[in-house]
Amino acid sequence: MAPDSWKRRLALALRKTPLLIPLGYKLWRVFQPRYTAGAVGVLFNQKGEVLLVEHAFHPETPWGLPGGWVGRNENPAETVRRELHEELALHVEIQDVLLVDLPFDNHLDVAYLCHSEGEVGALSYELLDYAWFPPDQMPYILKFHYLAVQKALSFRLVNSG
Repeated sequence: MAPDSWKRRLALALRKTPLLIPLGYKLWRVFQPRYTAGAVGVLFNQKGEVLLVEHAFHPETPWGLPGGWVGRNENPAETVRRELHEELALHVEIQDVLLVDLPFDNHLDVAYLCHSEGEVGALSYELLDYAWFPPDQMPYILKFHYLAVQKALSFRLVNSG
């Protein structure tokens, strides 16, 4: 038998007992690291200003991009659509993934370039305020948010010319 024959025997055994695959997957997941995930949206208005929101529950960096926690089995793009609707009464269209990063231990962040034709509506209890800022005059925001805005600006420049 060839040196990799153990692989063939294993494959044949798994084909005979396919229920072992989901069981093995669940066992494997027990020993894998767990992550939380967040998703934010970058929106620009007609003047080229970026939308930032003032969060009620972020005392150290209250201003940032709108978004939130990704729910269990939720696509991060859907998180952005849901969060912007819940927090700002905005309906957004996801255009592109801008940035994916691990800004701190076991937390994954995803930023999307978004588009909305509508106006900001009623704010949720999570937000104190919102404002449109020229990108060079934004208040202090998290590094990931800053990098997402910079990436969105680059993306817009490339796609406008």
